[in-house]
Amino acid sequence: MRSMGDAREVDLLVLGAGAGGMSAALAASIMGLDVLVCEKTSQVGGTAATSAGTIWIPENRQSIEAGFADSRDHARRYLNALIGEPDRGAELREVYLEQGPRIVEWFANNSEVQWVPCGRHPDYQDLDGAAASGRALSPAEFDGRLLGGAFAHVRAPIPEFMVFGGMMVGKADVPKLVGRFASADNFMHALKLFSRFLVDRLRYPRGTRLVMGNALVARLYVSLRKRHVPVEFNAALVDLVVEDGRVAGAIVDAAGRRETIRAPKGVVLATGGYAHNETLRRSFMPEPTPVESMAIPANEGDGISAAMKVGAIVAGEDHGSGAFWTPVSRTSHGGAGKWGGLFPHLSLDRAKPGLIAVNSAGLRFVNEAVSYHHFVEAMFESNRTVPSIPAWLVCEVAFVRKYGLGVIHPGTTNLKPFLREGEFVTAGTLEMLAKKMNVDAAGLLATVERHNRFAQTGVDADFGKGSTELNRFNGDDSNTPNPCIGAMGQGPYCAMAVRPAEIACSTGLETDADARVLDAQRRPIPGLYASGNDLASIMRGTYPGPGTTLGPALVFGYRAAHHAAAAVHDGHAPGSS
Repeated sequence: MRSMGDAREVDLLVLGAGAGGMSAALAASIMGLDVLVCEKTSQVGGTAATSAGTIWIPENRQSIEAGFADSRDHARRYLNALIGEPDRGAELREVYLEQGPRIVEWFANNSEVQWVPCGRHPDYQDLDGAAASGRALSPAEFDGRLLGGAFAHVRAPIPEFMVFGGMMVGKADVPKLVGRFASADNFMHALKLFSRFLVDRLRYPRGTRLVMGNALVARLYVSLRKRHVPVEFNAALVDLVVEDGRVAGAIVDAAGRRETIRAPKGVVLATGGYAHNETLRRSFMPEPTPVESMAIPANEGDGISAAMKVGAIVAGEDHGSGAFWTPVSRTSHGGAGKWGGLFPHLSLDRAKPGLIAVNSAGLRFVNEAVSYHHFVEAMFESNRTVPSIPAWLVCEVAFVRKYGLGVIHPGTTNLKPFLREGEFVTAGTLEMLAKKMNVDAAGLLATVERHNRFAQTGVDADFGKGSTELNRFNGDDSNTPNPCIGAMGQGPYCAMAVRPAEIACSTGLETDADARVLDAQRRPIPGLYASGNDLASIMRGTYPGPGTTLGPALVFGYRAAHHAAAAVHDGHAPGSS
């Protein structure tokens, strides 16, 4: 870092230490640039730290070597069928498909950012070119102890994703923990996890066995630290510095001290998107504008707002509902609309047999087993004619004991601690349940009766639950004839309210394939790049599969760094502008 009078100077300034920002900073450092990361909060990771951490990268090496063949042409056909034939975002999609696997490999060869194949993890739509396996990668488990005292700078997952007040649990851990007495292997796995956690708590505020998104951001962070890339915490973007028509730095507020940082190679905006900017939410999200958000509170649209002031354009109406969605239920430790008091219903309950989702008329409005994003889109559509926000997940109490429901873990027999009026209710009859839910009782009774007939035949004649690869993947294979449909008996019953919350923004700054931010004439603004949720999603509001946001964050973080470095390193850099 060089001193320029009253201003510091680095080659490249990255604003935001989420997955997109740290990817850009790490790539730029490996390519030889002097980089500074300014992070608005006191921790790295952003919303990525609280996510599943998966990336969607067709034709990746790890999956192919594990025996899961894939084809870039098939992936291209799938995206075209999902998004539409090539449009103005087609160039970015093509770069993503072509270079994504090589960029992932480049990070793996040059840093601690390592991946493991998810194996079977179906694309979210059964369209031409879709794959049931091979396209999803998960970050390799990470030992947080390797960060030493800097482990405190890694943002923790949401409390709902931890057990015992601080132990991370991945999807693969859940059945072994729930069935810990079912086999010696399960018991030893559970014992090993808990023993490690107890030892961790002697020195750390939470468990250091990191999985999912926490493992990803920790791997990025430890890679930055090994390269001595500074991350300045509590340093918020105030404004961009423009010199001779080029973005040449930024003004930041570092713990109340205003400072100008010059960056001749450019500035990468990776401030997390507009999730908590009420004006932008009203502009780009459906009505009524959802209250809940899975994004961290610091994501207030700082990067997007600063870019708009220097002439940048924001993608809008062609991004569907403006965000990527999940149904969430409110939990007891948080208030209405507060981040940290929400549980995202991603995959563990909605697809299981014996659960239905209904609106205020007591009627089903969706195939409950579709992806979280498509479930919420159906909520918005239903809400146009019948109040459907909140919607209700309805099942028997026995279902909760077997499969769990939201934050209530499988095996739970005492539901009293979870009862909250308007959020989670129980009753001995469906009529009483409907009254507590404030939904039409006749509609609910008729819906359950019709659904029970579907359970006998195994065919959901209304919405096709259990008819797709994704449905069956998240269902219960032991349930026949349909892994996703089961009859409701005589009760007792329960219901949990769910509402829309975005897990990421789709709307963002328009860029070219090098992540350069575009102006109203669709010309690159010199020196200005975007990554992560500040960049308009290349999926244009659609959701192809697991890792729809983090995959592009990694790839276009790299692309921004590569363009800023303006060099090809003896052929080992995967792409050039």
